[in-house]
Amino acid sequence: MPPRRGLSDTPMDGMEEARKRLEAARSVAVLTGAGISADSGVPTFRGPDGLWRNFRPEELATPEAFLRDPSLVWEWYDWRRMKVAACRPNPAHEALVRLEGRVSRFTLLTQNVDGLHREAGSRNIVELHGNIWKVRCTACGEVSDNRDVPIRVPPHCEKCGGLLRPHIVWFGESLDPDDVRAAFEAAESCEVFLVVGTSGIVQPAASFVSVARRAGAFVIEANLDSTPNTGIVDVHLSGRAAEVLPALVP
Repeated sequence: MPPRRGLSDTPMDGMEEARKRLEAARSVAVLTGAGISADSGVPTFRGPDGLWRNFRPEELATPEAFLRDPSLVWEWYDWRRMKVAACRPNPAHEALVRLEGRVSRFTLLTQNVDGLHREAGSRNIVELHGNIWKVRCTACGEVSDNRDVPIRVPPHCEKCGGLLRPHIVWFGESLDPDDVRAAFEAAESCEVFLVVGTSGIVQPAASFVSVARRAGAFVIEANLDSTPNTGIVDVHLSGRAAEVLPALVP
């Protein structure tokens, strides 16, 4: 196993090594979290801008909350959708689009639900936690796009009339098994694994770094702060995603 590189490296040493690895790689997997969206102005889930009325997000993003009061949950999601609708992809999103165009195999795993990666032009995306611009019928199960802002509260399925819910993985729900399988396969088969703007504490995404590392991938972390994964990555690049990624993928 190669020697560890990380916070002790000079920023230029780490950037140059990471850039060389990406340029030589034929297969790359990327994991993104709230840090990349924050640079577009998307409120972080637990940040001060993420609070709504007198409710905590954890009290609204649950199946139980939706059963109790679907209109209240939809009012919150309508508020979130309006916030996200005003945001645009930033240079970090655009750098990942360039990276996808340069390698033979590319998989973008994201914990974000804002849809900004797709808007930027990324194609091979696994949206682990869903997408705020998709709705799912609680009666027939139909999943469809919906970009209504504002959205009729509560919305109903055009196909069967059933109540719609956000196509989001809520607290207490499991991730789609196909998405989890695709994510682990990407982490296990890539030559370079790039982690951007994620805290490294939410499972199963938090384990992808160690999975990729065990499989022999070169792991690059780009984040403002150190995370539980910083000690095991090959290079840690400290800074905002919108500044680090354009330098990494010029």
